[in-house]
Amino acid sequence: MDGLPPLIDQYSHGAVHGELGLGSFEAHLATAVGAHGPAPAGTSYFDSFTGLALRRWCPPLLGLEPHCPPARYLARRREVGAFTAGRLLLRGSGIGTFLLEAGTPGELTSAAELGTVAEARAHEVVRLEPLAEQVADTSGSVDSFIGYTAEALYAAAQHATAFASGAVYCDGHAPEAGEVRRAADRWLRTRRPGGSLVEPALVRHLLWSAVATGLPVQLHGPDPQRLAPFLRATAGIGADLVLLPASPHHRRAAQLAAAHAHVYADAGPRPDETLPYAPFGKLLFSSGARGLPELYVTGVRSFLRAVGRLVREWSEEGLCGPEDGRRITEMIASGTARRVYRLDAAVT
Repeated sequence: MDGLPPLIDQYSHGAVHGELGLGSFEAHLATAVGAHGPAPAGTSYFDSFTGLALRRWCPPLLGLEPHCPPARYLARRREVGAFTAGRLLLRGSGIGTFLLEAGTPGELTSAAELGTVAEARAHEVVRLEPLAEQVADTSGSVDSFIGYTAEALYAAAQHATAFASGAVYCDGHAPEAGEVRRAADRWLRTRRPGGSLVEPALVRHLLWSAVATGLPVQLHGPDPQRLAPFLRATAGIGADLVLLPASPHHRRAAQLAAAHAHVYADAGPRPDETLPYAPFGKLLFSSGARGLPELYVTGVRSFLRAVGRLVREWSEEGLCGPEDGRRITEMIASGTARRVYRLDAAVT
């Protein structure tokens, strides 16, 4: 929709540094479409919905006609150079503020780097599990791990815009100190340096500790229903929770957001599956982009087209007027994120 303020992308990972050949570009595109291994013989991952969207919306930002052949697009990308291509794509995406998950692999841009290239605001979301894993790499005992983790979480809260966790389950009460110590002891005794956090009690401890800071917490568990006890128990504490589930659970996330005053949900790739099930002020946009700057462009365009199509249908049915449709879109695209993540008061 024309005339909308710049979008706020509440969740992404950043873009790759450096040039990308055909193989590496296809590998990133494969990840974006959820595929593994090479494309079927005689095809490429441009032969996908994301590939079609990329060929429609990204070539004009690099001075090419829409739907140009992939080889021509990639040649143009190499011609202008990776930095210039990334700058043109990010600045043309329509995103004015990025919330970038920290702790992503070093080949991806940091929040500061992305913000500079995109000429936009960029804020850091700290993932809890990598934070604990980094502390574990330098901790010699259970006591030092627990103490240093608390210090690291407090330090992160001073600069982060939000925390995030991939917890698949969390019950309605924080684990007791003894349970946390036993879980830390089991994990540290069997863990190798760099090993992932696999103790559920420690994940729950981190979640409750993050909520206590008052910052918003993003919940990336695949099925949000398994977090329902935690959602109920955290009502009134003062921290907002944002559900970013895996497909096909976005509808359930919207329903949970509607049921709890402090819970919000990602609008998801199919807004028609979420907008009817939650107040519009409880839903937020995210691109989920990782690696290719093109994915920020396609994420925005796909979202705006899907929401635009839905509110037009409602308008044609007499359910809402054109101004209602614009207000709904703006709310989900930026307004709710600005409020939940307190971005008006944030320092860039």
